Amino acid sequence: MTMTNNIPQRSTVLNIPARAARAGTLAGAAIALVGTFLSWTYTDEFPGDLTVTGYPGGLQLLTLTGALLTLVFALSALGVPGLRWLTPGGPLGAIRFLALATLGTTAYTVAAIAVTLDGLIALDPGAWISLVGSLIAVLAALGLPADSPLIADDPPTTWYRFRHSLRGPTPQPPTRPLPAWAEIVTIAVSLGLTLYVFTYGIDTEYSELFIGFLILVVLGAFGLARAGLLHRLTHLTGKHRNVTVAAAFIAAICFPFTQDNDTYALIGTNILIFATVALGLNIVVGLAGLLDLGYVAFLGVGAYTAALLSGSPQSSIGVHFPFWLAALTGAAVSLVFGIIIGAPTLRLRGDYLAIVTLGFGEIFRLTMNNLNGNSGPDVTGGSRGIPNIPDLELAGFKFGLPHDIAGFTLGRSGNYFLLMLVFTAIILLVFHRSGQSRIGRAWVAIREDETAASAMGINGFRLKLLAFGLGATLAGLAGTVQAHVSYSVTPEQYKFAGSAPPNSAFLIAAVILGGMGTISGPLIGAALLYLIPAKLQFMQDYQLLIFGFALIILMRLRPEGIVPDRRKKLEFHEKDQLDQPEERLPEHATGVTKAGA
Repeated sequence: MTMTNNIPQRSTVLNIPARAARAGTLAGAAIALVGTFLSWTYTDEFPGDLTVTGYPGGLQLLTLTGALLTLVFALSALGVPGLRWLTPGGPLGAIRFLALATLGTTAYTVAAIAVTLDGLIALDPGAWISLVGSLIAVLAALGLPADSPLIADDPPTTWYRFRHSLRGPTPQPPTRPLPAWAEIVTIAVSLGLTLYVFTYGIDTEYSELFIGFLILVVLGAFGLARAGLLHRLTHLTGKHRNVTVAAAFIAAICFPFTQDNDTYALIGTNILIFATVALGLNIVVGLAGLLDLGYVAFLGVGAYTAALLSGSPQSSIGVHFPFWLAALTGAAVSLVFGIIIGAPTLRLRGDYLAIVTLGFGEIFRLTMNNLNGNSGPDVTGGSRGIPNIPDLELAGFKFGLPHDIAGFTLGRSGNYFLLMLVFTAIILLVFHRSGQSRIGRAWVAIREDETAASAMGINGFRLKLLAFGLGATLAGLAGTVQAHVSYSVTPEQYKFAGSAPPNSAFLIAAVILGGMGTISGPLIGAALLYLIPAKLQFMQDYQLLIFGFALIILMRLRPEGIVPDRRKKLEFHEKDQLDQPEERLPEHATGVTKAGA
């Protein structure tokens, strides 16, 4: 006796006929798209001027983008020639996430207009049309048949079907490999689009636009991941690693040339500083497994060393080293501090080590605050710090002045961005070579089980001290550039926690959220954690609260990080299989019946 008669052949969240669901998704996305070409409000008091008919602007462009992507992926699900390559992992999850992104952006815009102006009465028909269209698209997408039929003895719950439909099948590498030149072009185009999206986010002129951009990008990224495009891109970048690295640096070099506003270029420079420091911490936390809660102090050591040696009128030393010598000195002093702190403390493990490193971070901040001439020798200027740090000059190139290069004007922040990009390349090379060496494998062994590593002959203390010292050196190197970018250094810049990075709490969060033990993970995590507070200054009093909620949600949905290490991904998701209802094949497919069993 077989069970095929009672087995559902498709899994949907809403009980909608498949044909109606497909038509509703296409119609809803099209209606939302049409609404963006109509006026959304009667006054231009709302940022972005949404009063123009026939020419979308501001937040309307985000809704238009989400609706257009939803349409394209829905057509791909219908098998339209030329679009099937967009969904190697199945279109269902992509369509639903993109429809949610469109609805989220549109609903946020409607709410922002109502709050900013005179309530819902301030909305013109275009806003209602896009809102209704995006809602129809979401509801219809929830009725689409699953990419892979969910088969079980008992009908699954609606919540489980919703989770399963969003996850979709596991994407696989392309079965038909592209020519090598086409793969390289795909990588270059993808990195160019990434640069464009990143630049658009930094260049947003008002907070409402940035929040809408954030909603669209986050949900859209989930959609692209469910479609399998990110998995396919990862496969290509791993295959052409050298080409990917070169293309990434070329895209990064292009960034300052796209910025007309030096303020936005400064955000990019600070993101690079924060990201490189997070990458140095990744050696300590991600590779060696040492929880360092005072790591930002090493950034301060390098910054203070450069400030004292770079010719500032307020420097108590009164010397002026060339920058390359000041940078090496800052890195060396940070290394010394790392060894001094690590030698007596790295025999501790776990929480005890974390408490000691937290104490070191606070001791550094308080010491810099007390070396003011009253509580101690006048070395660091106390709470006022060391101001008036002069701009750099290397080989006649003055970093404080704008320069015209190939018809583009490169401002002060752009100059420092390119300098910091060189430092980032150095730190990336050190991290990569260290992680792939015998020492790197020993660090991973210590991270996984220090007792077992010691039993295999690994000198845990010496290797942990090496990781601690190397991480401190890289942080000090980045600190020497930070001192010149910010013009001054003060003790309050190097706290454990605060409303904005850099601080130790945000650095650790950048490593964990981005992906411990990976190269690109901390860079992405640091970019997000710096960019979001920098663009949402009006929410400064609530940033830590919002950050806490976001951290909880991300750790629940993706505990291995945005760019997971393969070991961490298996570790976190191997147990999740126990939480899911068992999925079985129909008995006629296996040739086994209940009677036969």
